[in-house]
Amino acid sequence: MYFKDNDLKQLNDDYLKSLDHDQVTQTAINLLQDLKITRERLNQNSTNSSRPPSSGVPWESSTGHTPADEDLDAEVEQLPECDQEKEAEEKPSSSNDKSDKEGTEDSSVKKRLPGRQPGSKGYGRTQKLPVDSTVTHRAETCKGCGGHLGESASFIGTTGHYIIDIVVPSDGQRGLIAIQTKHVYGETTCPCGYKTGTLPYTSEFDDNWNVKLTEWRLVGPRLVSLICFLAMRMRLSRSKIREFLFEWLGLSLSVGTINQCIHEAGRSVEPLEEELLDELRNSSLKHADETSWLEHSKKRWLWVFLSSMTVLYVIGSRSAKVVKAVLGDTVFGWLMTDGYSSYRQYENRLRCWAHLIRKAKGLSESLDESASDFGKKTLEIFEKLMESIYRAREGPELEDLFILNKNLLTELFNLCQDFQNYSHSKASALAFEILNDWEAIFRVLDHPELPLTNNEAERLLRHWVIARRISYGTRNNQGSRAFTLLASVIETCRRRGIPTWLYLANVIEKRRKGETAPSLSEQEQSPQKQAA
Repeated sequence: MYFKDNDLKQLNDDYLKSLDHDQVTQTAINLLQDLKITRERLNQNSTNSSRPPSSGVPWESSTGHTPADEDLDAEVEQLPECDQEKEAEEKPSSSNDKSDKEGTEDSSVKKRLPGRQPGSKGYGRTQKLPVDSTVTHRAETCKGCGGHLGESASFIGTTGHYIIDIVVPSDGQRGLIAIQTKHVYGETTCPCGYKTGTLPYTSEFDDNWNVKLTEWRLVGPRLVSLICFLAMRMRLSRSKIREFLFEWLGLSLSVGTINQCIHEAGRSVEPLEEELLDELRNSSLKHADETSWLEHSKKRWLWVFLSSMTVLYVIGSRSAKVVKAVLGDTVFGWLMTDGYSSYRQYENRLRCWAHLIRKAKGLSESLDESASDFGKKTLEIFEKLMESIYRAREGPELEDLFILNKNLLTELFNLCQDFQNYSHSKASALAFEILNDWEAIFRVLDHPELPLTNNEAERLLRHWVIARRISYGTRNNQGSRAFTLLASVIETCRRRGIPTWLYLANVIEKRRKGETAPSLSEQEQSPQKQAA
């Protein structure tokens, strides 16, 4: 843009009248150029630029135009200035009063944090549910003499707790049933006189988590898995999950308990991350993409890395360090990405054509005649190259596509060289981008079996972009960690056809007992996936 906001404020009738003919002409040319650039920006949508589909206004169709009226020059009615002033006078202003009140407050008094305050009196559960069954945890071996303790040994219960869980319907049954189980722990007396006690397992403290893995929980593994399903796949807030459980299962759980369940599930699946990372690095074809994320109003980035059978999510900064931490110093196989510079550290990289085609389509609609011609020619060349690649995929033998399309590539190269310093910013940017990523873009001509787009990664981000718009991201580092771990395991299970939620419940149950999480590679596919 030639004119900035401060420049436009200086352009008034008196100033324009003071200019001579040549000066007025030059000013008009500059204004016309700015007008065209502004109109091109207004006409951008998800089909002709890198804007995501969700950025469009609700009344626009998928083409980016309003269904009833495509004229963007419709006038917008506004209140007259006098009415605006009158409305401002009538509306009471409390900002000054508020600031005065805040000024009189003692600055040494700390702001009250939300939730229960440290040291305050707690409250127990008010909901009383019937006990469906009782499980007695008896010691099997005497810690004194090492002898076996049978059922006849004397047992005295000393402590216990309740677990609310759901019963997964078996064949011929429908619906979920909530049950409550009473777990009793105590001392078993050996004939030698030694009393051996039992207690629920509790993990050691972890600096990275403020939630422990323990059997001493109110919510059972399968119910935790259901809560994770509602939060991750249905994108429900903690309060909406609480409402769902109360209305459909008759369970009253606090928002804090629900949040604790999700974080506990995240810590339970944490050991699986190394397995996912190893499988991802050893895959022959990987995709990577990123989108913005919020962590307690801080700008972060949600990354996705995937192969044909593995998905890994990471929340961090938008830097090459994150990419290197996941993929390592070198990449085995191929890496499909967009044009972000952090990916350029890897030589065996593929470049997504969809981004370039959208930008070329946007240029073809430009009001600048030369820029429009450049966009149309670039779009035409890419379409011809795609037809050649598709024919090569279907043919019995792979042809040398570089030789076959030598004239098209030469034409595109010369076009980009001519426009890389052109006055139209979008045209010059596209020309420079193609020249800068030339090898990565057209490497697919040597390997036509490889994908042309990064749509696989973009699809796996779309669900979480919607979740971000609903929830405004995560609140802290632990929430982000639990989110990415669960998202990675869930999407990997879905990709492999593993019964996701039964597997997650199994992992939580094992980890609560201090056992190793079952490996993903050892899981069997669901019957529906096998039939498909």
